[in-house]
Amino acid sequence: PGETVVGPRLQRYGGGKGANAAVAAARAGAAVRLVGAVGADDTGSSTIDELRAHGIDVSGIAVLPDEATGVALIVVDRWGENQIAVGAGANSAVTPHQVSKTLSEVLDRAGCVLVSTEIPEESVAAAVEAATSSGVPCILNPAPVVPAVLRLLRYGPLLTPNATELNALVAARDETLSDSHKIQNDFPDDLPAVTERARKLTRMSRAPVVVTMGGQGALIVNPDGHAEHLPAPPAAVRDTTGAGDTFNGVLAARLAAGDSLGVAVRTAIVAASISVAHVGARAGMPTAALIAAGLRSS
Repeated sequence: PGETVVGPRLQRYGGGKGANAAVAAARAGAAVRLVGAVGADDTGSSTIDELRAHGIDVSGIAVLPDEATGVALIVVDRWGENQIAVGAGANSAVTPHQVSKTLSEVLDRAGCVLVSTEIPEESVAAAVEAATSSGVPCILNPAPVVPAVLRLLRYGPLLTPNATELNALVAARDETLSDSHKIQNDFPDDLPAVTERARKLTRMSRAPVVVTMGGQGALIVNPDGHAEHLPAPPAAVRDTTGAGDTFNGVLAARLAAGDSLGVAVRTAIVAASISVAHVGARAGMPTAALIAAGLRSS
């Protein structure tokens, strides 16, 4: 608190968790429609143009004249780790009606619905409920952790927290901790501890939980309690921004293509490992050909 930190430069990139994951899925070969909102400003126009250039269907993106487009300020340290502060802007105006209406147009041919939580909780709920009630595989990425996530587990989405988000969810479930720093200090991130915490959530969702663990890869915990750790290949890390979005986007793309969960997670780990070699959330998101090459060499 109160510290001034000087860095070399400001760089601007396309972002937003939902948009990033959409780009990752599209580069991995999926047909993607994004549901969201931007402001009627230059940032909003450039955002839509960039997404359209990636082949993403942007018809589900609302352009709101009274809102600014959401922006994130991301500070990256010398080791490639980041801290992110988000000005939600138009994201906070995504309505349940917009979500439900757009999904109703595509659920009959959708292979997967990926939901992130940078939009209002009631809109997150509308997406999860619409997907699961239609029998469409649903991934819920709890980034950031919001109270609705625990309530929505009863619908059985595939939950994809990172280790910190898992800690926060278990703390909220147990109602024992409220301070995020205390959560991080009190919960070690060794595999047995992460596995046991994930099992607590699978008992609520009766669906698998996939915990992303950065350079350690990912952990799949099934409702029967069986856990499988999938390591990550070695990676040259320049910027971890967007690695989780890459993982989730590619995971959704592969599940939609019919892969088993284990195969889809392994593919998503390789994609995320490739992505961190570049600066910016989207610059390193790999194509399907690069992912295939990475799988062969991993």
